[in-house]
Amino acid sequence: MNLSLEKIINAKLAAVFNELNLNPQFAAVKVSDRPDLSDFQCNGALALAKAEKKNPREIASTIAAKLEQDADFAKVSVDGPGFLNLKINDVLIARVLDGMAADERFGCEKVSEPRKIVLDSGGPNVAKALHVGHLRSAAIGEAIRRIEIFAGNEVIADVHFGDWGTPMGMILSEIILQDGDLSKTETYDINDISAFYKKANIRCKEDETAKEKARVITAELQNGNPEYRKAWQHLRKVSVDAVKVNYDELKAHFDLWLGESDAHETCAEIVKIADKQGVSEVDDGATIIRLEESNKPKPPVILVKSDGGYAYQVTDIATIKMRVDDLKADEIIYVVDKRQSLHFEQVFEVAEKLSIAPGVKLQHIGFGTVNGADGKPFKTRDGGVMNLEDLLKLSKDKVRESMPAPGEVEGYGEAEIEKLVSQIAIGAVKYQDLKNNIASGYVFEIDDFAKFEGKTGPYIQYAIARINSILRKAGEIKPGKVMITNPEERDLALKLMQLNNIVLRTHEAKEPSIISDYAYTLAQAFSSFYNTSPIMSAETPELAASRLQMAKLVRDVLTLLLYLLGIEAPEVMLKKAGEA
Repeated sequence: MNLSLEKIINAKLAAVFNELNLNPQFAAVKVSDRPDLSDFQCNGALALAKAEKKNPREIASTIAAKLEQDADFAKVSVDGPGFLNLKINDVLIARVLDGMAADERFGCEKVSEPRKIVLDSGGPNVAKALHVGHLRSAAIGEAIRRIEIFAGNEVIADVHFGDWGTPMGMILSEIILQDGDLSKTETYDINDISAFYKKANIRCKEDETAKEKARVITAELQNGNPEYRKAWQHLRKVSVDAVKVNYDELKAHFDLWLGESDAHETCAEIVKIADKQGVSEVDDGATIIRLEESNKPKPPVILVKSDGGYAYQVTDIATIKMRVDDLKADEIIYVVDKRQSLHFEQVFEVAEKLSIAPGVKLQHIGFGTVNGADGKPFKTRDGGVMNLEDLLKLSKDKVRESMPAPGEVEGYGEAEIEKLVSQIAIGAVKYQDLKNNIASGYVFEIDDFAKFEGKTGPYIQYAIARINSILRKAGEIKPGKVMITNPEERDLALKLMQLNNIVLRTHEAKEPSIISDYAYTLAQAFSSFYNTSPIMSAETPELAASRLQMAKLVRDVLTLLLYLLGIEAPEVMLKKAGEA
């Protein structure tokens, strides 16, 4: 059985269109703009009017007359210039909902032609702590990874570590300056390495000589200097181990922990390909590729800098080649700050010019910034960039304010409370990010993001925990066949049956906010249903079983939606005594 109500209706409409010799491509419905009038509407008659040389209302009326003979439609009407309004019979709604409840994917389809996607959504740098910008790349990237896998695609997530550019030379130079040589490097932890980088960054901004020395060391590192390579390997390992802690806490999974350094050998191939194809040139000592400027001026792409080191753009181009050649990618998705849009335009254009990724879809999903109340990028109190670790601590502290103390609730000691705090806080932070359109920046609402009401992660987590409690208290009542007996049951059923379309839309648009919005409205619909449709005290055992089935299905769907967003669903939710 087809478990998508929308597709069922589309198929019925297409059959009628064919019977009437009308073009079936216009036999498509959408959720009605006027739910008070109908469940679905079809505007196909208006599109057909010119070709059929008929009044659209006349065409719609002819279609309606046929559909009225189908018992699955409770009401068919024509409004306005030719809008076809369809109200679905409750029996069909119940039947489809029963099918969803029995299906492990709740009626969600998979893509017909699976693709292999390489997802680049990390972008941390050696010696630098993750900041709030990495929250967006990690949260959005992980959501897209899970959604694509659920849709049936194979996804390889690569963190793409920034470990090969001038900052490496800056750190090594600073260590040599302070310690005399690199012999102590292997004793340094992440705090030591970060401190060296901060000092090096300040020094290179103020001292051109220091900056030039860093460039020279970078070039020697990239060219294989054994002393520099050994020290660099330790710097990289310590940095990777440090950021893994944050990513693990965010439930952000990466299959590959590669970086710019892994593309080094391929960079030489790119330079050779460009030279062989005659698209590169030497300009002021640097090897460059000029780009098309028909629409807007674009700066050239630098392959090799005048000092002999590879530019960061060529590492991205080389990485594309590796992902196509070695990983057999059909599609490569970059989840990176939208302020890097020009960079990706340049890189993608060169990849096309060099024919290193034929037939491979290259996509940059650019995200906006996390802002403070002033609308500017989120800062610490002293005006510095907010570290991700500090943001997560701030979030946990906020959640902890509303939690009972360890031991106040039977069975919940310190470890259990802290686990809940982490689940709720991380869920709250990620949901606040993912409820916003990717391309838009948003204000991090420190006072509101962790509330149990409103459009928040905890609100949805609480809805799941509430249903878990209902299921535990149900006793001998077991979920049974669905019955539609009141408007709230019907509204909830229709909302549930949007799931397949919502997941497909999210997959196609690569926009997790679609799922975030849907999860919130579904939780709201359940609240209305529960307030008007008692389960334990239902008029009949059959009705109680029906309503319990609907509650269980909402729980399961909400759990799936949070999973796709990379958010955990706690079994229970606790509040401090006296809180609503």
